[in-house]
Amino acid sequence: MAFLSRLLALEPMLVALRTRLRFLPPTLARLTLGWVFLLSGWGKLHHLDDVIEFFRSIGIPAPQLQAPFASGVEFVCGALLLAGLFSRLASVPLVVVMIVAIATARHEELTSLGDLFGFIEYLYIVLLSYVAIEGPGPLSIDALLGGRRASFSPARRAATVQA
Repeated sequence: MAFLSRLLALEPMLVALRTRLRFLPPTLARLTLGWVFLLSGWGKLHHLDDVIEFFRSIGIPAPQLQAPFASGVEFVCGALLLAGLFSRLASVPLVVVMIVAIATARHEELTSLGDLFGFIEYLYIVLLSYVAIEGPGPLSIDALLGGRRASFSPARRAATVQA
């Protein structure tokens, strides 16, 4: 019984800690994804001939167009995520790129749901979905711009004028 009461006494401290660290999951997800995709896109853009040949080998149509497009999407959207700018929007094309990667490059390895859960591309889809739904977190350009938009919104201006 004493153990249970001690455990319950920790709850307010854990709730306070959770509140203080709430910024961390979206920030880490966004920074990690941004860095991974920025570097991946950069590498692919600098080795386009290899990427085009790989796309051709797995049967992606028009690889000479698709390879630079997918590489550019990874690079640009990765940079946007890293900066925290248009993060929700930037997540969507990256999800599509990861779905295509699973459907083309990894489809032969996909024999069960457990296989899918083990793919790094699936983890990226989950994290990108999190950023797309929950947003980039308070340590982002999006949050800075969102705060400005909120402070200059017509409803807020009207409330300020009336006060």
